[in-house]
Amino acid sequence: MKNKKLWIAAVGLIAVALIAAMFMPRNNEPAPNTRVVLEHTHRTYIAPSCFDEADATNFLEDATLGDAEELGYPPHSPCTEKAFQGNDDSFFIDLLKELGVMEKESEDW
Repeated sequence: MKNKKLWIAAVGLIAVALIAAMFMPRNNEPAPNTRVVLEHTHRTYIAPSCFDEADATNFLEDATLGDAEELGYPPHSPCTEKAFQGNDDSFFIDLLKELGVMEKESEDW
């Protein structure tokens, strides 16, 4: 009987810890495999959502954010900086955004 109460208490404590962890803010950054457009003439990268307003040349390449960072390319514009800016959302908020319940700040990642 005492052993059963101990197990119930342990499972309850684990459940409370998991629920609390879902609501704790965490630092979220775009993944290195996030799609970007490399602008080789200016040696910058452009977020796909910012491409229409970017003054891009014809020397372009479809790549990833990891490739752009490896080349040392900075963001092409403030729009691109904002598109790839991290956030401090919790796991629960991230889940709601992925399910479409909440609106994402950036459609690029």
